Amino acid sequence: MNDDLVVILTAFNEEYKAVLNRLDNVEQHVHDRGTRFEIGTVRGTTCHVAVGLAGKGNQPAAVMAERAITHFSPAALMFVGVAGALWDTPLGDVVVATHVYGYHGGTSEDNGLKSRPRSWELAHEISQLAQHIARTGHWKDTAHDGTEVRFGPIAAGEIVQNSRTSSEAQWIREHYNDALAVEMEGAGVAQAGHLNGAPVVIVRGISDAADGSKTSEADQSWQPRAAANAAEFATYLATELIKEGKRGAMNTRATPPREYVSVHSTGGTIGMVAGSISNSTVLQNVSSQPDPRPDLTAELSLLRKDFEAEHARGQLDDETYEIARSHLDTAGKALASTSPEGKKKFVLALKQFSGLVAELTGLAAKVAALVAAAKGIS
Repeated sequence: MNDDLVVILTAFNEEYKAVLNRLDNVEQHVHDRGTRFEIGTVRGTTCHVAVGLAGKGNQPAAVMAERAITHFSPAALMFVGVAGALWDTPLGDVVVATHVYGYHGGTSEDNGLKSRPRSWELAHEISQLAQHIARTGHWKDTAHDGTEVRFGPIAAGEIVQNSRTSSEAQWIREHYNDALAVEMEGAGVAQAGHLNGAPVVIVRGISDAADGSKTSEADQSWQPRAAANAAEFATYLATELIKEGKRGAMNTRATPPREYVSVHSTGGTIGMVAGSISNSTVLQNVSSQPDPRPDLTAELSLLRKDFEAEHARGQLDDETYEIARSHLDTAGKALASTSPEGKKKFVLALKQFSGLVAELTGLAAKVAALVAAAKGIS
């Protein structure tokens, strides 16, 4: 994980520029498939932010989020921009999604469209930090003193909602009546984060009331202000996330403490990875002649067998299984390289795999041991 970098994606250029305006020392970074990011530091801090333009819609946003997570392995990924209010949220206020609803899931029956909702929840640690920041009000720089940060669900679909009386608008209010805002990218980004074990935060400034006023003169005035407010809160939150991570107060990808210990011996040294150990003594007889370096390929093969067994027992859903397996494949390919870059890719792939199997204590311990062994090899 890149402990001092947060990725921020936006749907269009007005939002992109609002984030960029809060950064210093900006440099271009081009992905090998041509995707452009701009990386800078949040003004007055050492927090690095990589900004990318995803375009509109859940599908392109998901692809860009996947690419950004894989490429940067950021401490967090944010989607920042504007949204329409579903109820009476004041224009310019900021909404942080406690849940993202993918509202277009459903089944068409003779008696109407039935909802098949999907939702993704904001990580508890980030929610607590964001709420604290909102309470203090310290995040405000250019935002008006009356601007508030609100927390609640956001509905993400595939169409622009610009009516409060259309059948689609009524359907959203019937099935997702606690949603504060409606937008078009959050569900794709949240799914990408879920599959890659990366924390995702959706931050939106309210630019219109989703009531037919999107192309009005008022909307043209409120849109840049709402985008700027969202960018201001998001970049402040990014800096605090990095600070929390460096203090060890927050690690959304870490496995929670468990009662286990994993031991790995490399030559004359022994490495231990533990959740919690107390009143324990470890004795080891070490030969004066160092053993050969550990066979990472064999260890990875054993890890794969255990992983397959967990899936066969139904401990992993098929979608998570496929993504996690791809990370193991990447780790295997990286082992073929003896360069430092190959080792880095091997460790990164295992960390991404670990984020997806964190609830499986045995697997998580074995991944931690394998990562420790890889890092111990010069």
